[in-house]
Amino acid sequence: MTDPAALGFLKPEKYAAVERERRWLCRGLPDQPVLRAEAIRDLYVEGSRLRLREARPVGGGPTIYRLSKKADLAPERRLITTLYLSEAEYVLFAGLPGRGLEKTRHYYAAVGATLSVDRFEGALAGLFLAEAEFADDAAMAAFPHPAFTVREVTDDPRYTGGELVRMSIPDEGG
Repeated sequence: MTDPAALGFLKPEKYAAVERERRWLCRGLPDQPVLRAEAIRDLYVEGSRLRLREARPVGGGPTIYRLSKKADLAPERRLITTLYLSEAEYVLFAGLPGRGLEKTRHYYAAVGATLSVDRFEGALAGLFLAEAEFADDAAMAAFPHPAFTVREVTDDPRYTGGELVRMSIPDEGG
């Protein structure tokens, strides 16, 4: 695993959380009831590990704005810190140079994980990517391959947000 200090996380045990996640390619959305959905707009800030996110609940509800810093320790584990922002703060950061990514995230019922499927828009239209997030390593190891997925891509760096955004749309912002 990568050293957290080398990634800019000097006190990970105090200020960062470990995100455990597995990813799969899908042919489309599964034929299961959707618990909730969010329209997501991300800005991956140029020259940094920062991601600015606007998440609007489909069907109404308050929009959530946040600025996150992520760094991979291993393909299935990363450190993450998050600041929740007001709309005015979001607008301030949205002017930074970077690349944008848009998707709709659909959440589904799962045992032992938070399971979602992203339907990408723009240049990535037609891409469906399932993610499962876990509270601990045991739950991650025990989680079965979802029946509606094609293949696991957790170990393939091309299917991380930071890489997908490179294939998405031209530079935005500043």
